[in-house]
Formats: sequence, C-alpha cells, structure tokens
Amino acid sequence: MPLDLNSDLGEGFGPWTMGDDAAMLDIVTSANIACGFHAGDPSIMRRTCGLAVEKGVRIGAHVGYRDLAGFGRREITMVPAELRDEVLYQIGSLDAFAKAAGDRVRYVKPHGALYHSASRDRQLADAVLAAITDYDPGLALLGPAGTQLEEAAEAAKVRFVGEGFADRAYTPTGTLAARGLPGAVLRTNEAVAQAVSIAMSGTARTVDGSGEVAVRAASMCVHGDTPAAVEMARLIRTALDEVGVPVEPFG
Repeated sequence: MPLDLNSDLGEGFGPWTMGDDAAMLDIVTSANIACGFHAGDPSIMRRTCGLAVEKGVRIGAHVGYRDLAGFGRREITMVPAELRDEVLYQIGSLDAFAKAAGDRVRYVKPHGALYHSASRDRQLADAVLAAITDYDPGLALLGPAGTQLEEAAEAAKVRFVGEGFADRAYTPTGTLAARGLPGAVLRTNEAVAQAVSIAMSGTARTVDGSGEVAVRAASMCVHGDTPAAVEMARLIRTALDEVGVPVEPFG
C-alpha cells in the first residue's frame, strides 16, 4: 500500500526560523503548514504555501491552540464553540495563501496539545470537525487512528486519514510518549526502522521496550523541528523505496 510522508512546516515567526522547509519539501508529499496560532505568520504562510505548490506538495492546515509562547504544546481550556471558531479561522487563513499560490488546503491536522486533547475528548473532536464541515466537508482530517478524532470524523462524514510518527516513540497504549521521557524522540536510525515497521507491519516498538503496539497509518510524519530532520526524512523515503512501499500523497 502507498504511504504519504508528511511534515510540520512553516513553524517560524517573524525573523525566527525553524527547520529547513525548502529542503523538506523536496522529500515529503504533504505539508502541514502552521496557521499563525502556535507558529507562523502571514509572510511565512505565504512563502511556505508558495514553496509547496512549486514542489508539488499537498497543503494541509496545521491548526492549534492560540499559544505562540508555548508553541501550542500547552493545553488550553476552551468551550467547544470557541475552539470550532478558532480552527475555522485558521483553516480559512491558510487557504487564502494556498489559493494565492495556485492551490488550496486539502486537509486539516491538529497540532501539539490540540492533537492530543481532541483525540481524547469527543466534544473537542466534534468542534474540530464542525470547523472542517463549516469550511469544506471535502477536506480530510489527518490524525491518530482509533481515537475520538476518527470517531468524530466518521460521524461528520469527513474522510479520516490515520497518521503514524517516525520520529516519536509510542506508549503501550498506542499514544505518543511525552517529549520529556527518555527515548521519546527517536534518533535517525531508530526513526527509519520505525517508519519501515509501521509501513510493513502496522506496528511500532514501545518506549519502555515491553513489546509492540499497533499503529494504523496511511501517512507518516517526520517533524520539521527534529534534529537532522531533513536527512532523517530522506533516509526514510529511501528505506521505504527499498522495501517496495510507494511514497505518494494519500488519496
């Protein structure tokens, strides 16, 4: 089965940059572009969308909590209607730049704390889906399979695409290990092996070494802020080619 390769991009702010987006866009097939709430600003959004279109990479809205100082990694208590409106705002903002570049937003992926909280909390998941259906029910949702996000997508009749992570370790329950835990962020050789394992067998080793956990994924993420992210993504794509897994956009 083909596998999409995605990365979180456009995550600078003003003169500050994170990662080498241009180089990553030569490797990945989908770009989750920050929409200005956890990172990014209008000029970065325009530039990243332009690069993605130039390189033939699919554009996704990487939506998060309004938390620039915490990079969207801090959970914020919000009523669902407020979250719906903030997600809708972010999708529309990025889509304006995508259209200016000659394409459009194709999917939505929550970022950081929102990714995790909406995976657990059905009300928050429904709020994310309400924003998607308000804007364009044809958009896909990229997220962790077997969670409230997938169930909410099914209820809203929005296409759901399961996501795996090459560069992050998993707990025995199938969630991502907290970044502060030893071994939570994988080194390059570990990430390559995990990407191949998820692609070939749908499993990843657990962070505590106790065994394996199922990961149902049609798209694989390599974080743009991971050390040596570009080389990691390049090696992952090469490894997938070697085992006969085509790398192409989902759908």
